[in-house]
Amino acid sequence: MGVAAVDANKLSVGHRASKLIGSTVLNNANESIGKIDDILVSSDGKEPYAVISVGTFLGMGGRLIIVRYDSLTLVDKKVVLANGTKEGLTALPEFNYAVQ
Repeated sequence: MGVAAVDANKLSVGHRASKLIGSTVLNNANESIGKIDDILVSSDGKEPYAVISVGTFLGMGGRLIIVRYDSLTLVDKKVVLANGTKEGLTALPEFNYAVQ
């Protein structure tokens, strides 16, 4: 098994999943459109995804959707989904975690 060298300095300024989970997701108009519930990596280990909770009111009644992680940007320590709307996110298929 070969192990590739990693640039630790580059990664040290990256984004920690533990800090992103629970973050509010905003759109370009600075409106809250959801919260990050989890960060998942595809089974081949190549693509990260964000699981977002949408449609909740006081933490109840929401559902989960999933978006590619690279569709999110971090601007001034805020998570932004450009051109995102609550309606657009709730129109996406619901995501359910696999039962293990």
